[in-house]
Amino acid sequence: MIGPSPAGTLAAVSDAPADPPEQESPRDLTPIRAQVYRDPRPAEVFDRFHERARTREPDPMYEVVRVVTTLYSWTAFRVRGIAPELVPASGPVILAPNHSSFMDHFFLGASIRRKVSFMAKSQLFKPPLSFIYSHGGVFPVRRGFRDEEAFITAAAILERGGCLAMYCEGGRSRSGRIGDRARPGIGRLALESGATVVPVAIHGSERVRNWKRLRFPKVTVEYGEPFRYERVEEATRDQQQVVADEILDAIKSVYARLDAEGRQAAAARWRAERRERRTVRAA
Repeated sequence: MIGPSPAGTLAAVSDAPADPPEQESPRDLTPIRAQVYRDPRPAEVFDRFHERARTREPDPMYEVVRVVTTLYSWTAFRVRGIAPELVPASGPVILAPNHSSFMDHFFLGASIRRKVSFMAKSQLFKPPLSFIYSHGGVFPVRRGFRDEEAFITAAAILERGGCLAMYCEGGRSRSGRIGDRARPGIGRLALESGATVVPVAIHGSERVRNWKRLRFPKVTVEYGEPFRYERVEEATRDQQQVVADEILDAIKSVYARLDAEGRQAAAARWRAERRERRTVRAA
């Protein structure tokens, strides 16, 4: 293992788990409506979406969606990115954020230049949105099933040097808190791809659901120090789980520091660290 050290929804991919238990939403958060965890459509329905994601980069649709959602994020949620330069500019990368909002995908990509591919529940792949998703770099995962096709697609994206986002908690947190245990799929992919992993803390997005109450929180996204693991051809279930839990711990560490410091202090720290790195390079 080469990490964690500076470099630089997936349980269904590795396993077929039971439907996760429902979490209760705190009273100060608008409840998330009940989730449908199993898509009754056959796996073959999604073959064309996987084929496109495996063989093509996200097309101009990605930039169109990115511009619209970024403007919305800046305006409504005053989203701010901290240390986006820690995301490698090239090569295979797994972005690993916490997950509390449907907007997390867009918050994650707003501050970085790389095109980020996403895994999304298969229920979303219905016309006309399926066209936008597939052309924008999104591919389906059939939750509640052993969806090996989703893993093959994710691995293919990384094999060609792409950037992939994965939520190691599986789905959105109803409570607004980061979960205690990761799903093993992200561990499997990190080990079998050897890709660089970047832990990401998305702070404040658990309150985005309160837009229905006309409340729009500030959202801060901090990118942590990247790390990677030595490549393993066929990782065991135990290896997958250990690595997944380590990645979740790294996310929690970045989040805890951001939460303790606050947005302004974290941004000031980032600027100071950036100046220090530039001074070292110039010396």
